[in-house]
Amino acid sequence: MSAGVSFEPVQPRPVSTEGSGNGALKYLYFTVVAFLYIVIVTVNVLLIVVICVNRSLHEPMYMFLCSLFVNELYGSTGLFPLLLLQILSDVHTVSAPLCFLQIFCVHTYGTAELANLVVMSYDRYLAICFPLQYHTRMSPCKVSMLIVLTWFSSFLGITVLISLSAPLQLCGNIINKVYCDNYSVVKLACSDTTVNNIYGLISTSLTTISAVSLILYTYTRILKVCFSGSKQTRQKAVSTCTPHLVSLLNYSCSAFYEIAQSRLNMKHVPNMVRIFLSLYWLICSPLCNPLLYGLSLTKIRIIYKGLILSKV
Repeated sequence: MSAGVSFEPVQPRPVSTEGSGNGALKYLYFTVVAFLYIVIVTVNVLLIVVICVNRSLHEPMYMFLCSLFVNELYGSTGLFPLLLLQILSDVHTVSAPLCFLQIFCVHTYGTAELANLVVMSYDRYLAICFPLQYHTRMSPCKVSMLIVLTWFSSFLGITVLISLSAPLQLCGNIINKVYCDNYSVVKLACSDTTVNNIYGLISTSLTTISAVSLILYTYTRILKVCFSGSKQTRQKAVSTCTPHLVSLLNYSCSAFYEIAQSRLNMKHVPNMVRIFLSLYWLICSPLCNPLLYGLSLTKIRIIYKGLILSKV
């Protein structure tokens, strides 16, 4: 399995390619990746259906979870179908429009994932710090507005990013990754990329700083309430915040590596390790988050048991 793909730029020019170089192993890779994709789709769709069908789960926390699971489906679908085709192909080439479509899907997934996690931390903050005012402060209208804002801001930001990258004149067509990403394409440009770099730096900095600031603020307030509150308050905080913190930590570590490895020389790292770490943030969260929340949240676990028992 190669660590790079070639793509055909918008301007007609020769395309250099890389073979898989793994022979029969590509069928093993295909089987493993296809199995992961099937599991991701199954567990996320199941949770989305459970939340949508059961009226007892039509609460803010579960609506935000539903948005998170939809994003897991969206991000994995932006990666896996094209990756599966590339695994079976001896010539790893993708058209420029398809490459930019994958860039759009992968980057909107990343920004929407962070935005969803931030909104969920705000929801937990209101539920634990203002339990009596929670339903007033987190009304159905506000829930809808936050979900729409999460997706709209992500799509808008990445649309601007793509509109700056697509017109660039490229001098190469080799991306040393198993999927297309914006920074890899920008590095191939012959034309001036100052605007791209400034926009990328500002948008990444603002998004990261605002998200981290809000999450730190909400969890500082939650911890303060837990230390001064009753045992029941602490138990509620632990049961609802633990899966969110695990998701947040997992996403932060994988996203940090993805950003760092795009800008550092990783040639000394073994090929398979680079491939695994580069795919980690697009595989682990979509796979682990639905399992984590499905097993840890009591209401969802009870509904699961009811569904299983009704089938027996």
